[in-house]
Amino acid sequence: MSKIALITGATSGIGEACAHTFAQQGYNLVLLARREDRLAKIAHHLEDKYAITIKQVFADVRDKESLTAALEVLPAEWKKVDVLINNAGLSQGLDPIDKGDTNDWDIMIDTNVKGLLYVTKIVSNWMIPNQSGHIINIGSIAGKEVYPNGNVYCASKHAVDALSKGMRIDLLPHGIKVTEINPGMVETEFSVVRFKGDEDRAKKVYENLEPLIADDIADAIWYVVSRPKHVNINDMLIMPTAQATATIINRTP
Repeated sequence: MSKIALITGATSGIGEACAHTFAQQGYNLVLLARREDRLAKIAHHLEDKYAITIKQVFADVRDKESLTAALEVLPAEWKKVDVLINNAGLSQGLDPIDKGDTNDWDIMIDTNVKGLLYVTKIVSNWMIPNQSGHIINIGSIAGKEVYPNGNVYCASKHAVDALSKGMRIDLLPHGIKVTEINPGMVETEFSVVRFKGDEDRAKKVYENLEPLIADDIADAIWYVVSRPKHVNINDMLIMPTAQATATIINRTP
């Protein structure tokens, strides 16, 4: 059987780009997402285009019980996952701590931290008997720096940074690689979600600069995964040329 990659948040942005990249490389895919219709459309397109096989998992990483049930019913041969891409994540709101919406906080922590943990626990236990595997955690520049009004989102991505380091230590005896990929400004649905559907406000984030696109990150992830067995890229911070830090950006009209 071909190698298998499991990708969370697979119906848009970096997750969808990774699905295309790994399908092109001949991987069979387990695609996990909340948007069932979009998931089916992407899966059928990739199967037709690349002659691979895809298992669709309709689940929300925040819901531990239904997530566990949806993954554990996979046939045994589909649990031989070679690569896990923990991509599901989001930002909600951009408010100072005293004005933050606690519902937004719950969504970010439940998705970015707890969801990543739930998926990793399940899949790492599939990898351990094989004494191999590669876990890719999608972090952020927000996991390296804190910026104004980023508070809880930055905290959630700092948690991903710490968890990636902890996983690397814990899974070392089992031959499982752990890599953290930390993008700067990537033009996806990220800002539309952060601003709760306000597309005009989201577009302003990328005005007068050339941001990264999802394919740039998928390409970097493939580079990391395609290194020899004895090589692991622990951590990668990827920025558009126009961005020096989380807040220092060259916007040239």
